[in-house]
Amino acid sequence: MTARLSSAQVDRAAGVLLGVACGDALGAPYEFGLPLGPDVPVAMKGGGSMGWKPGEWTDDSSMAIAIAEVTATGADVTTVAARDRIAARWAEWATNAKDVGVQTRTVLSAATHAARSRGETAPTGEDLTSAAAEHDAVTGHSGGNGSLMRTAPVALAYLHDPDALVLAAQEISAMTHHDSEAGEACALWCLAIRQAVLHGTLDVRSGLEHLSEDRARIWAARLDKAEASQPSDFEQNGWVVEALQGAWSAITITAEATGPAHLRLALEAAVRGGRDTDTVAAIAGSLVGGLYGASAVPAQWRRELRGWPGLRARDLIRIGVLTARGGESDSAGWPATATMDYSKFLGSNALTQHPHDDHVWIGGVDALDNLPDGVDALVSLCRLGSTQVPAPGVDPRDHVEVWLLDESEPEKNPNLDFVLTDAVAAVEALRAEGRTVLLHCVQAQSRTPAVAALYGARLSGSTPTDALADILEVLPKARPNSGFRAALDRL
Repeated sequence: MTARLSSAQVDRAAGVLLGVACGDALGAPYEFGLPLGPDVPVAMKGGGSMGWKPGEWTDDSSMAIAIAEVTATGADVTTVAARDRIAARWAEWATNAKDVGVQTRTVLSAATHAARSRGETAPTGEDLTSAAAEHDAVTGHSGGNGSLMRTAPVALAYLHDPDALVLAAQEISAMTHHDSEAGEACALWCLAIRQAVLHGTLDVRSGLEHLSEDRARIWAARLDKAEASQPSDFEQNGWVVEALQGAWSAITITAEATGPAHLRLALEAAVRGGRDTDTVAAIAGSLVGGLYGASAVPAQWRRELRGWPGLRARDLIRIGVLTARGGESDSAGWPATATMDYSKFLGSNALTQHPHDDHVWIGGVDALDNLPDGVDALVSLCRLGSTQVPAPGVDPRDHVEVWLLDESEPEKNPNLDFVLTDAVAAVEALRAEGRTVLLHCVQAQSRTPAVAALYGARLSGSTPTDALADILEVLPKARPNSGFRAALDRL
């Protein structure tokens, strides 16, 4: 049985893989490019050397997902069976992948050949580990960044056992990267992610105690250098050491910001460092995503995210949370359930048009079963099951899910002001694209009126408090909780 996680810790766990993919997709268009100046915009625009779609992740996220698919079942990845499943999944992915790192492709190819020589179609974990050791023996080097970029799921799988985390991180790294420094980097970064998820603090040095005295001294000096440098100073960021330094540099030079602003600035700084932009940003994303949570990731990015094997942002949240919870959903069945059952909630059939925009409907969760005429986009403020998203007839990109709990305590919604304004921005973006939007939560009593009031204030030029009065005219049973009302006063 997995130790219980608080709502804030679950949010932070959900942000880890989401952060990986955001950094990855943000950096993909700029891969192999020179460093960018501080004023050059960085956007999740697609393109680049591989012709990526906007929001499409690369091998960094895909290899992490293959690990997370296994850890999401609660499996211990130090077991032979779990490593075999990961090995087979990597081989399956690589068959049609646009982009596979040179070292990883070499090892996968050799391991697959070994399997086929035995009459088997998929390599085992041992095939990979042996092939990686042979590659190191032949070439004399195997310290690329390819194991660090994918290591984040290991942190989530061993949140409550740091010693097992170190072992697992090093063993999964060695499946393609025999170099012990790659294993050390994976262990250090996973321990930092663990620290971020459990305690909401940023501390890469917390893992140095798990290294020998000599190795800890070397890595401490490397971290010192990262903190005194710019990401662009690490010109060999295809090497695992400089990839970690580049990611840590991007995080530390932007640390005057906090919360969602820090997350965005850190990933942009990682991309501006140039060269292996997607990988350095993916590494940075795993840590700042774990520090600030899924609720800190802007809807603008989450709408675009996509990639192998046909997943989107909500799927990354699902497998990340399941991994952190040892393969278990919560008492309501989230995040694995097909349908969230809200049938016992009174007032879930509330539905009306927004008083300031008749192309925005506001209501309860029942509207998902029978969308109002013309609705072709949704902003959902409550948790939904896999068969409920996207709603019938709605493109996945146009069904935006928002991480927002109907709780008044600040610790339950640590990024509340950002989440509320970001939800409004999502409605505005959909409307600018010509969509008719359904904005809903379960009963339209607290979350929906709060966001609707902010949206109304933007349209009318009034204060959110005044706009809320207009919302209450059409949703008379609405009663935003005290935390939301305080946020409306602030905003």
